[in-house]
Amino acid sequence: MAFKLHIPPCISTPSHPLHPPPPEKPLRIQIEGPVVAIQKLLPEISWHADPFSLVFPQPAGPEIAKLAYRVVYGRDVCPELVNDMVVRDEYLGWVTDVTPYRHIDYYGVTFDHLVPADHPDPDVLQINIIELETDGGPFADGGAYANEYLLFAVDPADYTGKKVLAVPRCCQKRKGTQDRARVNSSVAGRDARMRGANAIKEGCSVCPRLEDKARLECTTK
Repeated sequence: MAFKLHIPPCISTPSHPLHPPPPEKPLRIQIEGPVVAIQKLLPEISWHADPFSLVFPQPAGPEIAKLAYRVVYGRDVCPELVNDMVVRDEYLGWVTDVTPYRHIDYYGVTFDHLVPADHPDPDVLQINIIELETDGGPFADGGAYANEYLLFAVDPADYTGKKVLAVPRCCQKRKGTQDRARVNSSVAGRDARMRGANAIKEGCSVCPRLEDKARLECTTK
């Protein structure tokens, strides 16, 4: 059974202006965390971890974005509303102690809400998923991690077997002063790579026509 994604209310008084954000405000949201936690939210999801045949986005990307959107805005994504939720980027954290790379242990997705496609620097809400149940590996002792780096106390027993904790930056001790620049730069890089890939595809589709034209010109001279 899928766990529930839980984002606690802002602990600040008054609340941070992006926790929760005004529904009419254009906003870029990045949510990321250990794959072991994401699999509790999406137990049936598949992962494409072959570095030579990657897909964008991963199947988990839009689904995690929808879950986060529902919790942040208190409603489901509206397909009829232009730019209500658009996946823009993702991060894959590869397990690097085994080669070739075939496993991802950390994943993040970035999505826009009402952000114009050409906006280079929208406001960013950073949300981190905290794994609280794993006993071994790089994400073990999540309870100790949470109580060291969050601005509120966490009892892992409140989450075990039922929900996954996710915390906006404003409720963490880490200030995230580079979040906006980092996330927006990554989106810009993704856009540039996709434009380049599309240009290559279009160029390849034109090549046969150019060759035919060249042959025709040679035969008419």
